[in-house]
Amino acid sequence: MRRLLALCKLGVVQTLGRFRTAEARRLVMTTLGVALAVALMVSVTSVAVGLASGSTVQGDDVDYWIVPEGGSASTIAVSVEGPRLGEVHQTTAEIEADDRVTYATPVQLQILQVSAGNTSEYVLAAGVVPPADGQRVLGLPTEALAPGDPHYANGTYNGTWTGDAVLSSAAAEVLGVETGAELNAAGTDRPLRAVDVADADVSTGLGPVPVMVVHLSELQTITGTSAGDQADQILVSTNDPSVESELRGVYPRTDVLTRSGVGGASVSTSSLPLAVAVAAFLTAVSIGALFVATLTGLDVIANRATIAAQGAMGFSRRSQTILVLSQVVTIAGLGGIAGTLLGLGGVVAINRISQAYVGVQNVAQFHPALLAYGPLVAIVIGLLASPYPAWLARRTNIVEVLDQ
Repeated sequence: MRRLLALCKLGVVQTLGRFRTAEARRLVMTTLGVALAVALMVSVTSVAVGLASGSTVQGDDVDYWIVPEGGSASTIAVSVEGPRLGEVHQTTAEIEADDRVTYATPVQLQILQVSAGNTSEYVLAAGVVPPADGQRVLGLPTEALAPGDPHYANGTYNGTWTGDAVLSSAAAEVLGVETGAELNAAGTDRPLRAVDVADADVSTGLGPVPVMVVHLSELQTITGTSAGDQADQILVSTNDPSVESELRGVYPRTDVLTRSGVGGASVSTSSLPLAVAVAAFLTAVSIGALFVATLTGLDVIANRATIAAQGAMGFSRRSQTILVLSQVVTIAGLGGIAGTLLGLGGVVAINRISQAYVGVQNVAQFHPALLAYGPLVAIVIGLLASPYPAWLARRTNIVEVLDQ
């Protein structure tokens, strides 16, 4: 083992030293090849991370989410038809009665088929009780909605039907409507009206999701969830962390999630992110390994005299093979580090280009794990590329080369 480590160390030192010789150009080209492959992989994998990331239904003003037991970031992300909470209007009113709470609102999420004229599209509808201070939900302003929840009428659901709906720009675009347009939801004759159009915060990574915010009681009536006064979650905004312990006792069999618990979570929307990440890995490994094997093979042929001299000095074939392996892995590792840094720049470039030309923000999201992922993949590339130059080194005829 000591001999093996010594040979590996010698290979690393020799490789680094050759960057200061006339061979530096060839070594830089090999390193650059690995770096480009790894940079491409890191950039594409960051896009896959962006695809897999879900958007929460509220922004930085919400500190806690009350969700059914077993809830996680996937529960408060854009997902529907999961377990629901009951009697949410009364419960929310009790929460808001606490002076430590800035505001609280129940939220129901539902995919609705909405039509406008001859156009019919599916949108993500969020039923809310508009916060009194006009906080945004799903990134959409709620000031244009009528205050409170008039149709609820203390649980009778026979109050005034406002029909107010705030549309995201994506929803307005797919429906082909503007502010003031009349809308209809499938399965009901209750009319809706677009009272405002604004940009939302919900995106799948491929583009913005069509979103519509309406009053909770009206969405409950449309979807048939008014029985039991149901919602998917309750959002609570507060600056006092002592509220959390009391929120845990509001409902039995529920969890209270904090903003920090949501921030680090990712929700997979399909198998596409995994497929993108795997494709990026296979492409980087295959291209990188072929590139490194070819250039390091040429490097071995160019340095046959050195290999022959090592053999004459008593280096065994096995020792020379280990030297070559360590040299190839060293070059690949250096390329992996450089490629990871280039990949960081690629993430920034992708996001800027997508924002400028497509209008989509944060298509690529860099994850700290990629800092280790890039160099590790580069080492895999080096190991896969090593057999060919090692085989060429073993084929070197010491006597023949020294005679030349």
